[in-house]
Amino acid sequence: MLDHAIIAFATFFATIGPPDVAVVFAALTLRNSARERLGLAIRAILVASAILLFFAFLGKPLLTYLGISLAAMRTAGGVLLLLIAIDMVFARQSGATSMTQPEEREAAGSADISVFPMATPLIAGPGAIGAAILLMAQAQGDASRTGAVVAALLAVLAVTFVLMLAAAQVQRVLGVTGVEVLTRVLGVLLAALAVQFLFDGIANSGLLSS
Repeated sequence: MLDHAIIAFATFFATIGPPDVAVVFAALTLRNSARERLGLAIRAILVASAILLFFAFLGKPLLTYLGISLAAMRTAGGVLLLLIAIDMVFARQSGATSMTQPEEREAAGSADISVFPMATPLIAGPGAIGAAILLMAQAQGDASRTGAVVAALLAVLAVTFVLMLAAAQVQRVLGVTGVEVLTRVLGVLLAALAVQFLFDGIANSGLLSS
C-alpha cells in the first residue's frame, strides 16, 4: 500500500505541478488583497477536488459505458503522461499542464480566476484526470489501495493550496532555476511511470497473444 501511495503522490505532484500552479496564481492575483486571494484559492481547490474525485470514482464506469476498455485507457493515459513528461524534462509548455495563449488572454481579463484557469485546466487538467482514472483502476477495488490513491490526491491538493497562499515566497525561494530543476526531476519519474502504463496497457489488450 505504501508503494502505491508513493507512486500516486509522485504522479499527482508531477501532473498537477503545485509550484507551477503557485507561480501562475501569484501572477494572476497581483492586484488582489490577501483575503481575496484566500477566497480564490479555496474555491479553486474545492472545484478541482470535485473534478478529480469525480473522475477517480466514476471514470471507470464512464469508460465502460462508452465502450472503452481499461487497456485502451492505460495505453492512452501512458501516451498522454509521456508527452507531459517530455514537456517537463525539456521545459516546454503545452495545453496539457498549462494554459494556451488564448486561455492566458481570457484569464487576464477575468475577475474570478478560481474556476478558470486555476481549478481547470491548471490543477485538474487532462494529465491529472487521466492519472486519477488510471491509478484508481490499478487499485482494482482494494480498499487500502483506493484509500492510498485518494489520500495521495488530497495531500497534493493540500500542498497546492498552501503553495498558492505562499505563492510570492515560493517564487522568491525557488526562483526560476529551482522550479525548472524540480520540474525536470519529476518529469523523468513521470516518463518512467508513463512507459509502465503503456507496457501494462499493451500487455492487457491481448494484442501480443493474438
